[in-house]
Amino acid sequence: MNSSAENWLQKRKAAEWRFIWYGRAALGLALLLLVLLVGSIVMRGYPGFLQTQLSLPVHFDATILELENNEDVKEAMPSAYLRLANESLKSLFPAASERKYRRELYGLISAGVGAQLRHQLIAEPNLLGATKDVWLPASSMVDIYIKRGTSEGAAKKMSDNQVLWLGELQKQGRVRTVFNTNFFSQGDSRMPEQAGFFGAMKGSFFTLVVCLLIAMPLGVMTALYLEEFSSSKSRWVDIIEVNINNLAAVPSIVFGLLGLAVYINVLQLPRSASVVGGLTLALMVLPVIIIATRAALKTIPDSIRDAARAVGATPVQVVWHHVLPLATPGIMTGTILGMARAIGETAPLIMIGMVAFVADLPGGITDPATVMPVQIFLWAGSPEGGFAEKTAAGILSLLVLLLAMNAFAIYLRKRFEVRW
Repeated sequence: MNSSAENWLQKRKAAEWRFIWYGRAALGLALLLLVLLVGSIVMRGYPGFLQTQLSLPVHFDATILELENNEDVKEAMPSAYLRLANESLKSLFPAASERKYRRELYGLISAGVGAQLRHQLIAEPNLLGATKDVWLPASSMVDIYIKRGTSEGAAKKMSDNQVLWLGELQKQGRVRTVFNTNFFSQGDSRMPEQAGFFGAMKGSFFTLVVCLLIAMPLGVMTALYLEEFSSSKSRWVDIIEVNINNLAAVPSIVFGLLGLAVYINVLQLPRSASVVGGLTLALMVLPVIIIATRAALKTIPDSIRDAARAVGATPVQVVWHHVLPLATPGIMTGTILGMARAIGETAPLIMIGMVAFVADLPGGITDPATVMPVQIFLWAGSPEGGFAEKTAAGILSLLVLLLAMNAFAIYLRKRFEVRW
């Protein structure tokens, strides 16, 4: 081999070596960015699953509640119960007698503790007239200060008196940080410390159920017809296939406009309801399910169809008893991936009004509701600092759910995969 050929061979090997390392560097950079993204979400979202509580000796005074007997407990307003917590703070810090200082003192606890005290007195009527130490959620300002300290600027929002009072409560063992059960048991709230994600999770569940019940049967039956029964030379079939492929690439907000025009304006279905959201997302997911189902049907060898026909099976029996069962794993995988795409959509649901503030938990598919991505969108646009960690916690919860759905799809594919 002459020198020119050797030089050319060395240059080619060097070029291949550089190309391989370019790919490795790109992969490393992508992994680094992914780790930074996930790490940032985890670091910001983890505190959202925790809640700071203050222990106060609450005296359930019937005079303050304006109650005459235990039967009137349910009639007292939460604001009256909030006064019980305020009186408890005054008893711990009697020096805060001026109105200015009392306002600062009352800012240590959440304004929504009245509902908690009301539920507790209803559950334990014998507490009326008695005193009991009750753990109550702290205000968002105190919550951020305890969990993150001065790094989040919470100290700037707290007065010197509030810092001193909080320090005294810590010395007395009246401050603790626990798992925030309200995040997974309550709906949205104007107060960050009271806001929960369960309402959005429940709305997403109802929406996905409606979407699945509409999109999966229609998608599978359409794919079966196009793949097993229709003539491949039909112009009508060609038009349908082109439109299905085009619909799969249509921006999601277009389906939101369609849902607004058809379901709400024409059919007069309830606005901001899970049934409308599910029907809208079904239109978006339908092409994905059809394409995935057709791909699964194409993997079934023709020899199975021929063998079934040879023993006298009708075309419907061939599909129902032989082709469809073998294609089910691929169909389920495509359906789960389609549902995973639907659960992360925001734009089409905003168009049909599911962006509204909904504090009550939805009880059915016709009740006003929101979904997880929209709830995250609402929290991200809130100016209060306490919603920042709620946003990250919501994103983390949604990511875990999406990863679980994708992992389940991979499991189905691996578990029931058949190699022909």
